Amino acid sequence: MTSVDTLEITQSYGMFSDRGNFLVDQIVNLALLLNSTWSEVNSDLEQLAKDPQFEEATDTAVREAVYSALGFYNK
Repeated sequence: MTSVDTLEITQSYGMFSDRGNFLVDQIVNLALLLNSTWSEVNSDLEQLAKDPQFEEATDTAVREAVYSALGFYNK
């Protein structure tokens, strides 16, 4: 398991922890790589939110930050 001290987070997504922001950042990076749809990304956030440590992954602020990071506002 990666130590929180060594996590590389390029952006804060409004998660309550560095680990949460790191995991959301991984979702964003993979979505960019795979050219995922918003529906696919939202599904990934819903999966992450099933873990009580990361239940805020479906909060509006987090979803808006992810949506913006993926450039969906510009499409």
